[in-house]
Amino acid sequence: MSSIRIAINCRSILSPQRTGIGRYTYHLLDNLGKIDHSNEYILHAPKRLFDFKRRVPDFFRYKNFKSRIDYFHGGIGKSDIYHLPCPDLIRPYSGKLIVTIHDIIYKTYPQAHNPQTIELTEKYMQAIALKADKIICISENTRQDLHAFFNLPFEKTCVVYNGVDHALFYPLSQEERLNPERELHGLGINKPFILYVGTIEPRKNLAGLLESFARLKSKKVFGGQLVVAGMKGWMVENVSALIKQLDIQADVIFTGYVSDGKLRLLYNMAEVFVFPSFYEGFGFPILEAFCCGAAVISSRNASCVEIASDAALLIDPKDTKTIAQAMEQVLTDKTLKESLRQAGLKRAKDFSFLTTAQNTLDVYQTT
Repeated sequence: MSSIRIAINCRSILSPQRTGIGRYTYHLLDNLGKIDHSNEYILHAPKRLFDFKRRVPDFFRYKNFKSRIDYFHGGIGKSDIYHLPCPDLIRPYSGKLIVTIHDIIYKTYPQAHNPQTIELTEKYMQAIALKADKIICISENTRQDLHAFFNLPFEKTCVVYNGVDHALFYPLSQEERLNPERELHGLGINKPFILYVGTIEPRKNLAGLLESFARLKSKKVFGGQLVVAGMKGWMVENVSALIKQLDIQADVIFTGYVSDGKLRLLYNMAEVFVFPSFYEGFGFPILEAFCCGAAVISSRNASCVEIASDAALLIDPKDTKTIAQAMEQVLTDKTLKESLRQAGLKRAKDFSFLTTAQNTLDVYQTT
């Protein structure tokens, strides 16, 4: 098979603080570099002229990788395939177009977006439906949602699951667990804690988790803290008001964005990881928690159940009483907690970015 020239949009990895799409793009590129030495890759980086803070990560140990910094929206130049790792503006281009869709949240959970974002995303999605030669969906749930809202031939879409970075997320050794207090204290954590990881926005159902945590505290089942690790999204003021109303200010810790090393420590040291999201296209934190040996409570909605399978304790995210009961179960039943830990570690082995890269390369070569 002759080599092909593949351009990949790198906008989501120009900042070192990467959430879901940024993690996907970074690890896809890194693993494509490990497995494919025949094709040529162009890292297309649209950015403003005097934007010195955002830069293309160093993938140049791979000799078939080159970057193209696009200051003036000049396009990607000549390539056989252009891959958009998430919906974006499609500029004039004559080659094959492949787009990865992570979710259809703006359709399935429109209250998670403002009208301007919905309008812009719809514009992008209509263009993608018309112009893309292949659409990669990161879960079967996302693929089904896509076909529910867009009249697309089924053969135009495929599923390529995300992976997880096993070199970053893993169970700490006994030695590594001996003295975590300094790092935890630096984050304001000084007690046993329940962990939540994700951007703070209504779709993630942090409000439901806070109410469930308050139920737990009122029963005096758990004397520790709730740690919320993630960047602020929108409607954060509602969360602050709820915490005050529930009178749990002293026991809720917001860490903001944390490094991967600190995140690994949090997953490892948490009494239980709780992910009660109303809707996810995939659910990276579920897999990361599994990799670190955390006992996981997850929403049974959307792709969460697809990814968690039977390795998590599944809950209805709308039922705060059930969430509180699930947390109490894990906190008080050591056998259940250990069985969830082992099931999660086993489930995590089903996902790797090396497999994601190989399956994506197959899409490139057959489109």
